[in-house]
Parts: sequence; C-alpha cells; structure tokens
Amino acid sequence: MNIIKPHVSLNVSNIDASVAFYEKAFGVRATKRRPGYAKFDLASPSLNLTMQEAPRTGVNASHFGVQVASTEDVLEARSRFEAAELRTFTEEDTACCYAVQDKVWIEDPDGNSWEVFVVKGDAAVMGSQPAIPSKGEAPCCAPRCCAPSGLDDAAAR
Repeated sequence: MNIIKPHVSLNVSNIDASVAFYEKAFGVRATKRRPGYAKFDLASPSLNLTMQEAPRTGVNASHFGVQVASTEDVLEARSRFEAAELRTFTEEDTACCYAVQDKVWIEDPDGNSWEVFVVKGDAAVMGSQPAIPSKGEAPCCAPRCCAPSGLDDAAAR
C-alpha cells in the first residue's frame, strides 16, 4: 500500500479562529478554505489536517485516517481489514471535504473512526450533509453522516 500521509479531522467551534491558530502554529496558510471547512496539507510534518465547524460537544476529533496513492491501495486496505474480520464500510466516488474520494472505513472498539482514502479530484460541495450541521447532526465527511453506524459492506452486498 502506498501511504502518502496520516490524516486527522477536527471538529472546531470557530473555523476562522482555528485557521488563524493553525496558520501560526504551522507557519503556512491553509491549503483549502470553504464555508465551515479548512484543510492544511503539510509537508513537514507530513500530515493532512482538516477541520469542519461543528457545535461543541466535548468530542473534538471527527475521525482519523491514512491518505493513500490510489484506489487500488484503498481496495488492498479493505481486503486486509476484511481478512482480519474487521467490519468495513466502503465509499466510491463520494464527495467529501470538497474532494472526490474512494475510501474504506473501520471503527475501533471505542468508536473512533478510521478511513483509508484516496483523493481523486476536487468537488464543488462538502458532501451529502451541510458543511455546518444543525445541532445534533453529525458533520459530513465522517462515517456516521455517510452510512448507518456499524454498516458492514459484506452484509450490504
């Protein structure tokens, strides 16, 4: 699998304040800015950091991930997860975080979501959910907004 870099997605209560903070912390400007969304694609440290505006819930991490080079790498990860008897959820050509992506999701025993994904191009929309969710909604580009929690691809086929 050709891993490009780790990915961390944060829920933030004020996107402008968070962008200002991380621009100072990393010494670079955000790579992508959209309403309620920002991305830092860092070379050093090698990190894909995204953030989306969401109501403060006490949970600041949206999800974690590993960005890979190709759809074949996503499929390789999915095969490895399934061989290890992990429940998976796969998305193909999905609009997520203003990008078209293929991805596979897993969830650890504590409910932390992990994705292995490839970015295939830009998208004009955040995703299927509003960029800034209403109270009680999950932000888009997190597996709970994209499919029922715990959905297993094998069971869906």
